[in-house]
Order: sequence, then C-alpha cells, then structure tokens
Amino acid sequence: MDICKRIQVVFLVSLSCIGLDQATKVLASQELSKNVMISYFSDLLRVGYTENIGAFLGLGNTLSDEYRFGFFVIAVGTFLLGLLAYIVTSSKQNLSSLIALSMVFSGGSSNFYDRVTNNGAVIDFLNVGIGSVRTGVFNVADVAIMIGVLMLLLPHNSLKIQRASL
Repeated sequence: MDICKRIQVVFLVSLSCIGLDQATKVLASQELSKNVMISYFSDLLRVGYTENIGAFLGLGNTLSDEYRFGFFVIAVGTFLLGLLAYIVTSSKQNLSSLIALSMVFSGGSSNFYDRVTNNGAVIDFLNVGIGSVRTGVFNVADVAIMIGVLMLLLPHNSLKIQRASL
C-alpha cells in the first residue's frame, strides 16, 4: 500500500477514534458526578466519572509525579511518535494490520492528550462485569487500543487453528 493511502487510513481511523473518545470524555465530565458509579442493565454496566493518574487498572498510581511524567508523558509520547513513523513508512502492512495499529495509536494518542491537558490524569467512566468480577474503569480510547491489539493477535491464532485442523 502506498504512503498516501496509509496516511489516509491513519487519518480516518484517528479522527474517528480520537473524536469519539474525546466527545465521550467531555460528556462524562459534564454529566457525571465525580467518583459516583451509576448501574445499568442489572449492574452489568457501571458509568461514572473518574480521573486515573496511572495506567491500565491504575498501575503506576503510586509513582512520584516525576516518574509518572517521565513514563506516561515522555516515554509514551516517544512510543507514539515511533509507532506513527512505523505505520506511515512500513509499506508491507495489509489493511487489517494498518487499521489495528492505527487504533492502538489513536487510543494511545487520545489518552496522551488527556494527560498533557489534565494534569497527568486520564478521564475514565466505564466499568463492566458481573457481581464482583469486574473490569477496571476505562474509556473509549482503551477500547480502541484493546480492539487494535486483538486484531493484531487474532490472525496469528486463526492460522494456527487452521494448520492444526489440516
């Protein structure tokens, strides 16, 4: 795939993912009470505004401000720039892997934007589960990252399954 088409795909995926994530975060910050979860669908879904200064599932919450800045802003920002450079310059990707990597980039970029503009915190507002078995609180950017990672992993698993059945 040529570079113009790759840039178009990255732009469209990023516009969609970042736009949806930031719009839902604005809505959450305007409409939801801080640290109060509201239950829906027999407690399958909980919605409530929280600010996460750590990473996935709150990892890194206890780090000092300097270490959090170094890791979540400098290191993650560097990773995102490298990922974008790879996405745009690597012509050997198929459309599926390009979309998957663009989703990881978009989700990471949207959360990175939160950290830079919200004193190092990311806005989270969704939680799913049954009874005491629940996810951490997450956002739409986290969903984009997870879908992107799954898209990258699934083709390898389906090839192994097909080969095993032959």
